[in-house]
Amino acid sequence: MAARGALPLEPIELATVLFVLANDPEPQVKETARGSLEALPPHVLNTVLKGPAHPALLSFLAHVHKENEAHCEAIALNNATDDATIAWLATLPHSRVVDIISQNQERMLRHEEIVDSLGGNPLTGRAVIERILGFLGLEERHAAEADEEELDDQDAEAAVLEMLGGDMADIARLLASESEIEDETIEGSLFAAVQNMSVMQKIKLARVGGKEARSLLVKDRNRIVSSSVLASPKLTETEVVSFAQSRSIGDELLRIIANNRDWTKNYQIKLALTSNPKTPPQQAIKFLNYLQDKDLRMLVKSKDVPSNISAHARRILTKKGKI
Repeated sequence: MAARGALPLEPIELATVLFVLANDPEPQVKETARGSLEALPPHVLNTVLKGPAHPALLSFLAHVHKENEAHCEAIALNNATDDATIAWLATLPHSRVVDIISQNQERMLRHEEIVDSLGGNPLTGRAVIERILGFLGLEERHAAEADEEELDDQDAEAAVLEMLGGDMADIARLLASESEIEDETIEGSLFAAVQNMSVMQKIKLARVGGKEARSLLVKDRNRIVSSSVLASPKLTETEVVSFAQSRSIGDELLRIIANNRDWTKNYQIKLALTSNPKTPPQQAIKFLNYLQDKDLRMLVKSKDVPSNISAHARRILTKKGKI
């Protein structure tokens, strides 16, 4: 009777009994209880999802109802839900759930897998990324930050070494350095060291590390990590130009660069964004009117840029009577 959900229990008690019986050693009881739990009436299910249910039960229901955004939203808002389940919910294609999770600073700080999951979710857009970086003290830099006191080389090296731990002073020095590194073997060692870092350590490295660290982190698969590079107070316009030219970074980073008024005052950045096929078209088109005729002709002839970019460049030249 319990496995069939026929006992007169309160919603959370009923769901808890069913969850226990869904792990019963008797196959028939187990199967019946699981079926009853997965088919809870809406009024019972809603009460369970919003109430002080056991974290294991909420985790089970999250997986059962993963395609229902409203149910996932209720679980994300429930304080009884454990952090591991929140991290899993952050991977799902539900924009409201992503937004809810990204506003919980306390959870993100104590369970970095949540940040990892949000950073890998395509629905984590610029606004959410900026909010998370703000929580972590890595807001998108503004003009006023130009006067911010930066760590000197020695302090930066010490901060990096603290993250790496162990006998890695040489690696720490190179990751804190603003010098170019051209030795492939050394670059491989630095890449390996960065890959072994946690998400939070990578975000911190983006702020205190040097040029080589930023060039590695900007290509990180986690969009929050890669975006944190653009918030680094050490970032130079020369690096931004190279990022805008790169076809190995994500389109979200190119969108962030394109929306930064200080950076797009630089002609080379405008040109790089319009020439990069990964730049979102609506972002690239707005810079075409600022390009010189010779660069517009280059875009008209280019087979790398999207057709609407080359067509728009042609229209501008035609209006000018230059084609």
